[in-house]
Amino acid sequence: MRIGVSLRFLAITGALALAACAAKDKDAYVERPVEALYNTAMDEMVSESYTKASKAFEETERQHPYSIWATKAQLMAAYALYQAGSYDESILALDRFIQLHPGHPDVAYAYYMKALDYYVQITDVGRDQRLTEDALKTLQEVVRRFPETRYARDARLKMDLTRDHLAGKEMEIGRYYENQKEYLAAINRFRIVVDKFQTTTHVPEALHRLIECYLALGLNDEATRTASVLGYNYPGSEWYRDSYALVTNSKDLPPDLRAQKGWFAQVVDSIF
Repeated sequence: MRIGVSLRFLAITGALALAACAAKDKDAYVERPVEALYNTAMDEMVSESYTKASKAFEETERQHPYSIWATKAQLMAAYALYQAGSYDESILALDRFIQLHPGHPDVAYAYYMKALDYYVQITDVGRDQRLTEDALKTLQEVVRRFPETRYARDARLKMDLTRDHLAGKEMEIGRYYENQKEYLAAINRFRIVVDKFQTTTHVPEALHRLIECYLALGLNDEATRTASVLGYNYPGSEWYRDSYALVTNSKDLPPDLRAQKGWFAQVVDSIF
């Protein structure tokens, strides 16, 4: 008797579990008009429930893949993921949109949004700058592909910050090498800033650090030429004043040269 009761109990509970699963599956997919699905997703956006909104936009496309709303939903899902901070997922969604709709009127926006996904993740210069490099590449792609759009105008402004971050990273590494007396390695880093990131705020310091390294290695001619470049291009900067004092008082320079009045100005005149 007990065994029979137990079997009946298990059969009943098993049936209930199966019924619950079936009900759950049924609830997971409820076909709805495309306008209703899209409006639900937009309502979630307005309420700033971005994760829910992205799923609702994805459901719009899933149920009505051939509707004009499906294409809009793809782009909106990527935007919702961006707003939710799910940047990697947003990038994947945008890559898919670009691949499927290369000639769509909103493809410029898709490229721009992809650049923003990288751009907002730019961290301080003390960390790995891979995302900064990705941001710069994607911003450049926006400018190259859509030069006359408003997205390109904003991309150009954001490119300045990304370059400044990348230059800042090179400066940090260069300073580390200089402090370790690895002067050649430091020079390579500072030269990258001067040659590759000429429009950034780090160039005056990079020139000054180059002078320090050249003097430390006894490369006096290189030091004086670099000092002249610094004085010519950034005459009012603190780095110019520091370099002037450094070069004119360097013990590595010949005494008679250090004693000459206006020596630094003479060097500048002789080069320029």
